[in-house]
Amino acid sequence: MANVSTTEITSDSIASDNPIHQRLLSAYVYAQPQVEGRLLEIGCGTGRGLEILVNSADHYTGIDKYKSLTDELQEKYPQADFKSMHIPPLTGIKDNSFDTVVSFQVIEHIKDDESFLKEIYRVLKPGGKAIISTPNKKMTLTRNPWHVREYFAHELVSLCQTIFSKVEANGIAGNDKVMDYHEKNRQSVQKITRFDILNLQYRLPAPLLRIPYEFLNRLNRNKLDQADNALVKSITVADYFVNESAAESLDLFYTLEK
Repeated sequence: MANVSTTEITSDSIASDNPIHQRLLSAYVYAQPQVEGRLLEIGCGTGRGLEILVNSADHYTGIDKYKSLTDELQEKYPQADFKSMHIPPLTGIKDNSFDTVVSFQVIEHIKDDESFLKEIYRVLKPGGKAIISTPNKKMTLTRNPWHVREYFAHELVSLCQTIFSKVEANGIAGNDKVMDYHEKNRQSVQKITRFDILNLQYRLPAPLLRIPYEFLNRLNRNKLDQADNALVKSITVADYFVNESAAESLDLFYTLEK
């Protein structure tokens, strides 16, 4: 697989990424029962949950901005279709052409989020469903310079309700084991950000922060792994669950109906 892994993308082959990898994978697991018919995934990335989706849909189409990834996934999954494009818009995709759309951890990267959601609405068939996930801003530990913005639960509900006929707002939450890791992560991050007395993480342009963010985030994850490897290694998808209280969850997990 092409080497595009960062602490933002996470990898299933890096031990210290495991809690975050399992958290991101859980969105695929809990979306799977709602997947039907022709499926579009926006932001397929390295194919984290692709096995789950390919086997759940009549046909799968994946979109990602990295052509190196879509080319490799196309070779691995010849029964599916992969396209490389920058979005929005969803160029070349016809109106009313998919029964289900999934897009996990993508909308926070999109400058024109309203157009992004309108494009999802456009390509969905009447009665079709979109399932999206994104970090819950309430639970964010520090500024992520890879994100254009993050949302509080009510903010994303309000945006989605301007476009979709029905919005079911849930979240991806974690059990005590996950929240133990989250708290240790929070404390470790605070030890780093306490030196930012000028609050530069929120004042500097995002591109200037990406290299130091990557370095410090990787350092922090490795430190947590070394301090409590048993905890980091033991977390699985089963330690995450769909929570009806989106505002108290780690990630927002919304089902949108056309």
